[in-house]
Amino acid sequence: MEKFSCLILEDEPLAAEVLQDYIRQVDFLECKAVCRDGIYAMQLLQQEKIDVIFLDIHLPKIKGLDFLRTLQNPPQVIVTTAYRDYAVDSYELNVVDYLLKPIGFNRFLSAVNKLKRNDSTPQIETSEELQHLQVNINKKRIKILFDDILFFESRREYVAIVTAKQTYLVKITLSQMELEIPKQRFIRVQRSFIVARKKIDAFTAIAIEIGGHRIPIGRNYRASVLPLL
Repeated sequence: MEKFSCLILEDEPLAAEVLQDYIRQVDFLECKAVCRDGIYAMQLLQQEKIDVIFLDIHLPKIKGLDFLRTLQNPPQVIVTTAYRDYAVDSYELNVVDYLLKPIGFNRFLSAVNKLKRNDSTPQIETSEELQHLQVNINKKRIKILFDDILFFESRREYVAIVTAKQTYLVKITLSQMELEIPKQRFIRVQRSFIVARKKIDAFTAIAIEIGGHRIPIGRNYRASVLPLL
């Protein structure tokens, strides 16, 4: 069975111990590390392959959501916090779930089950050169050619796959989708959009025009995006 490698980013020892205990009870999870602050977590992410971060919001040095915004290709994230106030901001960052402390095991299990692949998760053809992805929509298996895709747009827990002729809505996060598509064809230009590089009609320092759509380039993405356009 596929295991998801986990990082706990939590400055409260008791809360971290609870999460470690819960992870040990789930056979498809494996705790790789516990970090008390975002600076150390950034260093660890450069050294270890992490699939899931359990992210507290109120952390020393850098707040949890600010830390998440610094990651260009973040792993899947489950927020763990005592505060309700940040739920909207968290879901705009495509988190998998938002858990309020104290976290019960059943609620934890419900959240991590969202990490597992299901029938709505796009499946990429395993060929020498990936040409398309397949998605389940309304119980139908639909093939979408990469050459037809203009961009992917995050819509909370869904992603809109936009082509010149049609838009497909798939239940997956944008960060999960980013892992499924070839990096040489697509580039993430802000937290809500991934665009097809060859479909870009024009661009400025702050926006991209593609297929009649104008997509802003995120401020935190400009330094890495603009040299690639």
